Amino acid sequence: MDKLTDVSAEVLRDELADVSDPKAAKRLMVALAYDGGISISTQSELYGIPTSTLYYWLDRVGTEPLESAIHDDDRPGRPTKLDREERTVLRRDLTEEPSESGYDATDWTPELVRNHIEDEYGVSYSLGHVRRLIREWTVDRR
Repeated sequence: MDKLTDVSAEVLRDELADVSDPKAAKRLMVALAYDGGISISTQSELYGIPTSTLYYWLDRVGTEPLESAIHDDDRPGRPTKLDREERTVLRRDLTEEPSESGYDATDWTPELVRNHIEDEYGVSYSLGHVRRLIREWTVDRR
């Protein structure tokens, strides 16, 4: 139980009462269970989380400020292939009929949007990504 020598169960419970992020809550529950004597191997089986991940969580809780230890670091991901201006123009294009952009169609389909992106910007996206873009923009309009 030496991983959490500088963190009391009371502090963990107080933080758990205030946290709204499910992942952070899970990390706090693991720390509390560990502090209460439940082994990492038992928790790994119980939660289906690799022991290496659980040990990593406990190391963070034991060595970092609790607020940062229970949350993931920002992961910026891969840079976008279309810059902000190109995305704005594309989004505007999709508010008009496809015929306005020179296509013989009445509705934008994911396949047609993908072709349009390739034609106009020389960028290839998977159909799944195109669907996510369309869904994101559709939600934004509501």
